[in-house]
Amino acid sequence: MGKIVITGAAGLVGQNLIARLRERLDLTLAAIDKHPSNVETLARLHPGVEVIAADLAEAGAWTATFEKADAVVMLHAQIGGLDPAAFEANNVTATRHVLDAAKAAGVPYLVHVSSSVVNSRAVDLYTESKKAQERVVAEAGIPHATLRPTLMFGWFDRKHIGWLARFMRRAPIFPIPGSGRYMRQPLYARDFSDIVAACLDRRLEGAWNISGLQRIDYIDLIEAVKRATGARTPVLRIPYRLFWGLLWVYALFDRDPPFTTAQLEALVTPDSFEVIDWPAIFGVPATPLDEALDATFNDPAYSGVVLDF
Repeated sequence: MGKIVITGAAGLVGQNLIARLRERLDLTLAAIDKHPSNVETLARLHPGVEVIAADLAEAGAWTATFEKADAVVMLHAQIGGLDPAAFEANNVTATRHVLDAAKAAGVPYLVHVSSSVVNSRAVDLYTESKKAQERVVAEAGIPHATLRPTLMFGWFDRKHIGWLARFMRRAPIFPIPGSGRYMRQPLYARDFSDIVAACLDRRLEGAWNISGLQRIDYIDLIEAVKRATGARTPVLRIPYRLFWGLLWVYALFDRDPPFTTAQLEALVTPDSFEVIDWPAIFGVPATPLDEALDATFNDPAYSGVVLDF
């Protein structure tokens, strides 16, 4: 296939994708990310990959990486936080810069990883900036696939289920907001990485909502994580308003909290995302949830690698 440039490569999806693609002899990989320590982790784990530390929201020499590239996988994203400027810079401005670099280099194909939130009822900084990002990609004119995954988990998960599992290991109790009966559709990052690879191989064009095939309530998902990790921490329901208030107070002392009131509100929003037959569309078998959780937390090579926030 040739050279693939991956932006936002040192995060959850990027690290999983590179772990899959580096096994292929027909590919040369170039990875760009701005997070210093996570870039170092990526370079250490995959010494054969060209790794560039750069902020895509700023002009720089990183644009030369796109020369002679056969495709771009666009993963960079601001997911959490409280600063509107960060969402604009990382989800919109950086995207414009990447697309400009790709067009200048004549890159013929792009896989854009968006998010299921563009179809959700939530109204927050992440949702609105991802909608704007999709518009920017559509206007660029590069043949592309847009993938909208639901909540993902897997190796290198620093903010979602991975963070919850680490919290569970060290906390005396694990708090659940309200009833905990908030339906989730978690998606295994390794399966999603294989979907991205299928798009690259077949140059698929279009937009697909990629949801986990198994619907599960949040509290039951936490119990499944508890089983997979062997944790003994008791799970305790607490009133929603109290939970929200605790997050609000925490954010007074941490300007980049791992879980925000906006994310809590998104958690309890009654969204049910479209489930398509992506195993048939992309030729990627779906890994059962319990098997995927076991691999996430017990893999000898990658489960012990923890990325920084």
